[in-house]
Amino acid sequence: MEFSLLADAVKSKSYDKIAGIYDELMLQYSAQGIAFQDEWPYAIHLLGHLYNNDINSARFLWKTIPAAIKEGRPELVAVWKIGQKLWTRDYAGVHEALREYEWSPEVQDIVLSFSDLYTKRMFDLLVSAYSTISLQDTALFLGMNVGDATNYVLGQGWSLDPASQMLTVKKQAIVKEQKLDASKLQRLTEYVFHLEH
Repeated sequence: MEFSLLADAVKSKSYDKIAGIYDELMLQYSAQGIAFQDEWPYAIHLLGHLYNNDINSARFLWKTIPAAIKEGRPELVAVWKIGQKLWTRDYAGVHEALREYEWSPEVQDIVLSFSDLYTKRMFDLLVSAYSTISLQDTALFLGMNVGDATNYVLGQGWSLDPASQMLTVKKQAIVKEQKLDASKLQRLTEYVFHLEH
């Protein structure tokens, strides 16, 4: 099988491209009638969809994997457990599923990168949903112990009330990039010119 595009994506840590590359290859092999199921790296393919937060595509892929392959690859089942936790919005369960399996070297970097990305997603969710939150809930969402979670959010500008053990969320400033269209600039120039004369 030709996986050079995938190897390039993994080497450059462009994990967001993995699912698209595998989807395209799967379509090509299926269209050509090539039997690929037995040697297909389903765990990495599934992780690619989870990395992109595309749970529906991950579920569809899981349903198309032959039962014999699911039974013979425990790492694939471990990846799907992450997908199940994401599907049910079991935020703490995602972190548990990431930690409880001994990942192979082929997927370990992708799993670690996904774990970091998922922690960032959860942090962004907390910022958008809460103005205050308990230390315990914060640790649960971020998949950390209370001490690590406290250090993490305090480093992001949050504040802690030691008496109530509640954190005050610091809202992130929304930065909007303004794009100046050349035609708008031209109209503005003409308008100013008209006012001056």
